Amino acid sequence: MADGVWNEQVARGYDEASADMYAPEVLDPAVDFLERRTAPGTDRAAALEFAVGTGRVALALSARGVRTAGIESSEPMARELGGKPGGGDVPVTVGDMTTARAPGTYGLVYLVYNAITCLLSQDDQVACFRNAARHLAPGGRFVIEVFVPELRRLPPGETARPFHIGTGHLGFDTYDVANQRVVSHHYTIADGQCTTFLSPHRYVWPAELDLMARLAGLELAERWADWHEAPFTSSSRSHVSVWRKPPR
Repeated sequence: MADGVWNEQVARGYDEASADMYAPEVLDPAVDFLERRTAPGTDRAAALEFAVGTGRVALALSARGVRTAGIESSEPMARELGGKPGGGDVPVTVGDMTTARAPGTYGLVYLVYNAITCLLSQDDQVACFRNAARHLAPGGRFVIEVFVPELRRLPPGETARPFHIGTGHLGFDTYDVANQRVVSHHYTIADGQCTTFLSPHRYVWPAELDLMARLAGLELAERWADWHEAPFTSSSRSHVSVWRKPPR
C-alpha cells in the first residue's frame, strides 16, 4: 500500500479534487451496476467496499437501502466519510484491504476507481483477492473497476505521458515498465500557489487479475468496458470485471 499518501491534507481536499466523479452521469451508472449485483431480497444483500475512501460510492449505495460497509487504510479518509450525512450508516473498519476483516459476510465486495493499483506489489494484490473471497458468501461477487495499461501510447524510450493539461492543473504519469509501476503527478495552481500530489500505483492486466481470482477460488463471471456494460474489446481503456465465489 502507498503509505503516507492519503494523509489529512489529501483527505480534506479529496472530494473537491474529485468533484467530476460525483457527477450523476458518472456515479449513478456505477451504483446501478453494483446494486444489481447485491442479491436483493436474499441473505447476501449486503455490500463491502475495499478502499472506501470518503464514501463517494458507498454512501450512494447505502442511500438506496443496501446495507453497506467499508474497509479503509487511511484514518483521515475514514473520518471524512463518517462526518458526512449518512456516514453513520456505513461502518468502516480501519485497516489494510489485504488483511483487515469487516464483521459479517457479504454478497458483494467491490473496489472502484483504480484502487487495486494502490497495492504496490503482486503479492498484495493477490492478498486483496483472497481477503475479498473470505468476506464473500457462497455465490457472492467481487467487482473491480480499473484502467487498462496504455503502454501502446508510450513510445520506446519515453517514461512520461500527460493525462490532463488545464489552466489550473497539470497531470502526467511516469512509468517504470520493468516493474509495472506508474506514478501519477498532479500539479494544481490556485491563488498564485502550486501544490503537488504524487500517487504511486502498480498497474495490472485483466488476464493477471483473472489468475489472482483463480488463486483466491473465484471465477470470472463478467467483464465490461464500463459501468454501462459496453462490450470489452482490445481498444477498451478500462474494465469493470466481476468474479464469482462458487456456491456450496
